Amino acid sequence: MDTSAGRYSTVNNIIKQEAEHTSAGIGISGDISVSTLARMIDHTLLKPEATEDEIRNLCAEALQYSFASVCVNPCYVSLCHELLNKTVVKVCTVVSFPLGATTTESKCFEAGQALQNGAQEIDMVMHTGRLKQGNFSYVFNDINKVVLTVKKYNAICKVILETSLLTDEEKVKGCLICKAAKADFVKTSTGFSNGGATIDDVSLMRNTVGPDVGVKASGGIYTFENAVKMITYGANRIGTSAGVKIITGRTSKKEGC
Repeated sequence: MDTSAGRYSTVNNIIKQEAEHTSAGIGISGDISVSTLARMIDHTLLKPEATEDEIRNLCAEALQYSFASVCVNPCYVSLCHELLNKTVVKVCTVVSFPLGATTTESKCFEAGQALQNGAQEIDMVMHTGRLKQGNFSYVFNDINKVVLTVKKYNAICKVILETSLLTDEEKVKGCLICKAAKADFVKTSTGFSNGGATIDDVSLMRNTVGPDVGVKASGGIYTFENAVKMITYGANRIGTSAGVKIITGRTSKKEGC
């Protein structure tokens, strides 16, 4: 394994390079079926007032429509694991949500506890302030340590950049750091800041990370058409509280990120 100094040097070298723009054909083109879209949705309920009954309903909806996962706060991971164990629907949770400003040690502990409780996917929030300050070594280490924790459980780690708070240059730098830190996905938004996913951000992120890192579009996605546009421009996972509405045109009993 590389030393910390070696890893940091690698990150700084990557940051100095211009992001490599891959071909425009990375996204899915043509018609996308309802069933294909459903398998790309993280069915999400992260509102602080979410009740246990609403989480149970979320899991029932995810099973009914074969969504990729349910995305819930850590306190509900055990319940979701109990309800969804041995089904096609995974359990996803969030770490250092929604600010990303807890310590690296706290993030690793929170991720490890969630994985022990049955989570299969972890969406961690990047430390936005450290990225904007240019402290790329800190950001890399923060992500990489969580990634290493997640990989011990053969689980997936997504990193939320909170793109509405970043310049395009910062988005590129953040994506490159995530890729160097071996994250499985980069993700646009928490849904709790001042903006959500945009086509431009999804395209920029996909072009930056290339075909081997996932892109999750999240925040403000409420229609089938908007979800399909996100996928066409490079997203391969959609985070939304409106999964049922997107798939059927009906309103879920509990929407909201």
